[in-house]
Amino acid sequence: MALPLFFVLRHRHVTSPAYSGDPASLVEKTMTAASLLERLALNFRAHSLPGAEEADILLELIREGRLTPVFQPILDYRGQSYMGFEGLIRGPIDSPLHTPAALFELARRLDLTMELERACRIAIFRAFAQLNLPGNLFVNVSPGCLKDPEFRNGETQGLLRELGLSPSRIIIELTENQQIEDFADLHDALMHYRGQGYRIAIDDLGEGFSNLRLWSELRPEYVKIDRHFIQGIADDALKFKLVSSMHEIAETCGAYIIAEGIETEADFTTVRDLGIACGQGFFIARPAPTPRTLPESDTLAALKNRQIAIFPNAGGAGGSTARALSHFIEPIAPDACNDMVYQRFEDNPELHVLPVVHQGQPLGLINRHNLIDRFARPFRRELYGKKPCTLFMDPAPLVVDQNLSVQEVGLMIARAAKHYLYDGFVITDQGSYVGVGSGQDLMAMITEMQISAARYANPLTQLPGNVPINEHAERLLESQTAFAACYYDIDNFKPFNDAYGYRKGDDVIQMLGLLMAEVADPRLDFIGHIGGDDFIILFQSPDWEERCARALRLFDQRMPTLVAPEDLARGGFVGEDRKGRTVFNPLPSLSIGALRVEPGLFSSHHEVAAAASMAKKQAKRQAGSTLFIERRRPGLAAAAAI
Repeated sequence: MALPLFFVLRHRHVTSPAYSGDPASLVEKTMTAASLLERLALNFRAHSLPGAEEADILLELIREGRLTPVFQPILDYRGQSYMGFEGLIRGPIDSPLHTPAALFELARRLDLTMELERACRIAIFRAFAQLNLPGNLFVNVSPGCLKDPEFRNGETQGLLRELGLSPSRIIIELTENQQIEDFADLHDALMHYRGQGYRIAIDDLGEGFSNLRLWSELRPEYVKIDRHFIQGIADDALKFKLVSSMHEIAETCGAYIIAEGIETEADFTTVRDLGIACGQGFFIARPAPTPRTLPESDTLAALKNRQIAIFPNAGGAGGSTARALSHFIEPIAPDACNDMVYQRFEDNPELHVLPVVHQGQPLGLINRHNLIDRFARPFRRELYGKKPCTLFMDPAPLVVDQNLSVQEVGLMIARAAKHYLYDGFVITDQGSYVGVGSGQDLMAMITEMQISAARYANPLTQLPGNVPINEHAERLLESQTAFAACYYDIDNFKPFNDAYGYRKGDDVIQMLGLLMAEVADPRLDFIGHIGGDDFIILFQSPDWEERCARALRLFDQRMPTLVAPEDLARGGFVGEDRKGRTVFNPLPSLSIGALRVEPGLFSSHHEVAAAASMAKKQAKRQAGSTLFIERRRPGLAAAAAI
């Protein structure tokens, strides 16, 4: 957890073992600091404030210098070195106040946050200078601390000169642990310090509500993405897409992205291959009082590994939920009269339904046309205008939880009465009203998902389609990574599909898709469904030949379960050729054409696809399940095919 630190400290009031000035000045500073802390403690006791004993404990930690600075490195992916360190604080290891969360929670309750932050900052600055750490120092600052008048008195500049640190090496890392009430004041304060040479970072992007606005208005040099979006990014398509979008925005405005919370090699590699500039987390290095100034061997090995990450399938909209369909409509209470409902509809011609909600629980929906139609009849408004609105509401609307997938909502609509498609549905969060969704929006989103799926994923196997296949092949070629392109094709599939029917044919295709997922390494090998019975695996696994051989064995083992016993006994099935003549066809087998792609041999995914297709044709010329490996250079292979 990032620790908020006060950015400007009165360094002459707090001493440190790293102080190297005049001894007389040191004594004076120590006495001044002690007097200040004693006055604070006496003030607590004099007013009999609750927590006086806790205040003594916290003030004692500050007075005795028992706050330990630790530093966590921030890695520059491109430079393969540390570009800086984030300064953090720990309390005594044998104390309940060891963690920064406990320290600052106590300080907040006792209204001693300012004093604690000042002490933290002086300790971190002095330790950073004493250790002679390279690069930049990231210092967390809470918005409230920027308003302190001591910011502008020049003492911080003097402290930095004393320690030999340039303001250009200090990054003010703005945390959103307090509500920002005045953006204009915050902007002016930060621009003042930027004018003095300091740079700005926004911490935990995505965690708070206002940091996107901060990004837009402050134009920081660095933006830190909250660990929530980084942890598990290697497997989470939605997180991947969000972080990718943040990265695109950063490139637009010239900011550097720092991915926080990297704890696994898979997430580390995914962040690297996204092109994000910097990373921070336990996989890179843990916070330490005396951190290493060079990356660990495991980190360097992961950096230099030329194998690229398999990005999660983020192309389609398959992860969309009912939340994306929600439109908040101010609900009406059940005791409101029908005249009030009528007036709401009159005031807003675009309002088609009105939810009736009591204490957060949805009770029903009132349809605009239904109410107006009833009121149009003679004397109906006079009779029912003052009656409760529940009289004309639908007491059994369709209610869906916001976390349901769009596909599930569509299925519910399809199975429900027809009027729900027009009236729409109520969206809730754990039973509480959130908003209303319309059938029109639902149909539009499902249509968009189907179009997207056609481009990005095969609807039968849900494996990536041609667009992701081509994109991944280009990434492999650009990274100069050696890989094997293996084209999988089912022999005698069309006659089998004609004889057994398309449902059995689909079973064979799905069986092959699942089989390929078994033999491939999900971290290294990309599986794509080209279409029909054609598949491809772009292998980075060094044992790809063994994996292909295993795929052939598994296919031959599982195919017999999908054919009739009599066909299995005679080793084939009877069908018709294109001229309608009866022919005997062997059972389906699997052909794999493999192509070893070395750096520099191919210039585009089109060339790789063409060469892999030629290898597949060679494999299909042999009887039974076969692997053919094209070992000739591209030009020679093309000439041989002609």
